[in-house]
Amino acid sequence: MNNSTALFIDNVSLAYGEKLALDQVSFSVFPGECAILLGPNGAGKTSLFSLITRLYDTREGTIEIAGFNLKRQSSQALGKLGVVFQQSTLDPDLSVESNLLYHADLHGLPRKLARARIQEELERQDMFERRREKVRQLNGGHRRRVEIARALLPSPRLLLLDEPTVGLDMPSRRTIVDYVHSLSAEQNIAVLWATHLVDEIFDTDRLIILHKGSIRLQGSARQAQERTGTPNISAAFQHLTRDAK
Repeated sequence: MNNSTALFIDNVSLAYGEKLALDQVSFSVFPGECAILLGPNGAGKTSLFSLITRLYDTREGTIEIAGFNLKRQSSQALGKLGVVFQQSTLDPDLSVESNLLYHADLHGLPRKLARARIQEELERQDMFERRREKVRQLNGGHRRRVEIARALLPSPRLLLLDEPTVGLDMPSRRTIVDYVHSLSAEQNIAVLWATHLVDEIFDTDRLIILHKGSIRLQGSARQAQERTGTPNISAAFQHLTRDAK
């Protein structure tokens, strides 16, 4: 068990019948690091997230979260994990605060602590004054902010974001991208952000480029460009996944 690693993935494979979705995937994410899982549609990003969140069980390979083995120590491992799925899972007919209190109850947070954590996380995103509004009254960007706040309530060591900006306008996307990067650096939270949008990548991020279930590159944007001999990360990404269609 390695407590210094927020996420440890070693030789993980997954197949749906005869179709291999993940092929011996290995990487780690460390506290304070923002790792971008970059891949085209069908690359295996969602399959990998399904394993990390234990929607699917790992048959081949090892996954550890904050040093806890996901298969043998599921409760401890998942207790260190915060997740924002691509599809919204908020109850639109409940208020922002009620959605967050319900989630806090699921994690066993005492009500007094839960209210303090809700205020803290909503204030960070300028959403506290809207805590009594129903979720259906919020636009897509504000709903995403609430979902990020919800994921952070139990103070996770690892935050998973599954294409959280899909469908949002550019200002909303930029707000969320900037916030998550600052959060990772300031709160020492490890972030694994799945996306196919290269404009969400910072120069300081570590890229994990996934294509057809296998990792094609791990490193910085500059390293990706140097390896492929391309002028920018967009061109590097296209080069590494050019047989995607």
